[in-house]
Amino acid sequence: MAINAYGAYTTDAAYSGGTTTTTTEDKSSLGKDDFLKLLLLELKYQDPTAPMDSEKILSQTSQLATLEASENTNKALETLATSLNASLQYTGISAIGKLADTGSNAIVREEGEDVDFELYFPDAVASGNVNILDSSGNILRSMAIGATDAGIAAYNWDGTNNNGVELDAGVYYVEASYTKTDGTKATSRVGVYPIEAIKFDSGITYAKLGSNYVDFSTISEVTNN
Repeated sequence: MAINAYGAYTTDAAYSGGTTTTTTEDKSSLGKDDFLKLLLLELKYQDPTAPMDSEKILSQTSQLATLEASENTNKALETLATSLNASLQYTGISAIGKLADTGSNAIVREEGEDVDFELYFPDAVASGNVNILDSSGNILRSMAIGATDAGIAAYNWDGTNNNGVELDAGVYYVEASYTKTDGTKATSRVGVYPIEAIKFDSGITYAKLGSNYVDFSTISEVTNN
């Protein structure tokens, strides 16, 4: 026999595989049923010569009603949260084919490692450059690109600058300036891709951007492609 943190004796020990485990019921909070039982017990054992004050009964009844209303509100909020989550999923489906912006063109380079990244070109490219920038917008490395079909194109950066010097690990930024096949100029950057597919996993909506799935809630803007 043991005493739990609330001073209640527990004797419902169970033997399993040579190990004794004890389970206790959490009585740290009262539900509306417990509250009602206490009120009925007060009425049952009240002194007939000195019955409970009617105002006190009304006060306790009011507390019971407030408790029940609070529980009903919590249930309603849970239902609303479920509905909103389902609504977000349907919103994600309607975004397929549109252009998503994650709000950042950053890439992260680890010490001694190359960095793979992707760019989206809405039109075919004749020629151009992919630029690796620092946080101040200075071009550290410029890589020439040739004719490229419209769509997602993959690139690799070896972590060096234009002088062949290896740069420190950290956050860098990627932009591209190019000439389209019709001769006009355009730009692109990491972080802007068409939404190719939507996936649902454990209540979370994911959007396929390029070759990766990202949490739909991290997308800052969705526009027509």
